[in-house]
Amino acid sequence: MSVVEQHARAHILTDDVPDDVGAVPVVLRYDPLQDPRAVRVDLPGPHEWTFPRSLLEQGLRAPAGSGDVRVWPCGRVQAVIEFHSARGVSVVQLETKTVLRFLRRTYRASASPAVVAHR
Repeated sequence: MSVVEQHARAHILTDDVPDDVGAVPVVLRYDPLQDPRAVRVDLPGPHEWTFPRSLLEQGLRAPAGSGDVRVWPCGRVQAVIEFHSARGVSVVQLETKTVLRFLRRTYRASASPAVVAHR
């Protein structure tokens, strides 16, 4: 059983980030042994968010939220993820195809016999 990681480029849409920053690296991560229902998004710096994988999938079709995380489609090719914390709000925009590729890989990983035996 292996961890699924998808490296991507995202645009930070938060007001406190200068417009000329451009795309920044993010990592989408799924570890079925740690939590088979959760995904993690690592943003630059010490910013790491864990939330239900189902929220990420639902948010690609229609606005969805759970706790401090909101996800919604932005046109046909982009998705927005909004993270709320005591420090403020971080908003990132990713390509939908990148998120879909990541989700497909997580479902393949969770369907393997090792995960089923672990549950």
